[in-house]
Amino acid sequence: MSRLWRRPAVLIAITAVLMLAAGVAVGWAASTAAPGNDSVEAGFARDMQTHHQQAVEMAMYEWQNGSDAAMTAIAYDIATSQSAEIGMYRSWLRDWDVRLSSGDPMAWAGEEHAHDSESSGGLMPGMATDEQMAEFKTLTGSDADIMFAELMIAHHIGGIDMAKIALERSDNDLVVDAAQRTVAVQQSDITNLQGHLDNILSAVEE
Repeated sequence: MSRLWRRPAVLIAITAVLMLAAGVAVGWAASTAAPGNDSVEAGFARDMQTHHQQAVEMAMYEWQNGSDAAMTAIAYDIATSQSAEIGMYRSWLRDWDVRLSSGDPMAWAGEEHAHDSESSGGLMPGMATDEQMAEFKTLTGSDADIMFAELMIAHHIGGIDMAKIALERSDNDLVVDAAQRTVAVQQSDITNLQGHLDNILSAVEE
């Protein structure tokens, strides 16, 4: 493993640990009426962990294999920020003394959304399929840049949809704050990703 690869990986790990500690502190300050196993709040936290894990996986591959400096910078930012948020969500679940994982994606979001997840093979909104991930990991350079942007835009749109459902169904301060930040940050990412994708595609066509 190269030194260049180790350094970002270490930084991501450190960021996640720091955010985990911050999440624990926030959790202690939360209401004593902790959400239960089948709550919207616990389901949202579990599913966002899974959703983020795929985003981190895609982003780290792009950081290592893409060629566009702006695109790899976005990828690195996504990897670090979403690694930290995974730690935050996990700390909530521990503080609430609920299961850390669930085999029923999107059940917290209501019957319609749970059915959509079931019909798509258990994938949450916007997540890439195994086949898409396998194809992506064969690419390098501008090809990787292009597919990363396309996959991550779809992934972020799905993440925003999940956050909006949480905002509709929960009044928990932690969840509301996290969901609002998710909508704002990921919408900004989508704008940046689309702009850089358009630039890359224009250059390829010339």
